[in-house]
Amino acid sequence: MAITDILSAKDIESALSSCQAADSFNYKSFFSTVGLSSKSPDQIKKVFGILDQDKSGFIEEEELQLFLKNFSSSARVLTVAETKAFLAAGDTDGDGKIGVEGRIWGNLAKL
Repeated sequence: MAITDILSAKDIESALSSCQAADSFNYKSFFSTVGLSSKSPDQIKKVFGILDQDKSGFIEEEELQLFLKNFSSSARVLTVAETKAFLAAGDTDGDGKIGVEGRIWGNLAKL
């Protein structure tokens, strides 16, 4: 399954263009612009599955750094500061990874 099976290419392009500069990524704005906040819980879990590159059931720091590249291979990698802030926002138990039921993914529809 491709991410464009769930999200529109136009919304992805718009979301990526809003965070081209280093340290400009904001996950709430990105999720809203890309259209994730309007998707069903099942669709959100499918996107999570695409982003979970190693299929561990979690998104770890290394996967977060490459987060934008999942939406377009030409996108930039997140900076260390962006990656750490994103991880801190979603890591509910301090284990260094984000689960699909965590703060970010579990509450995505409410953003």
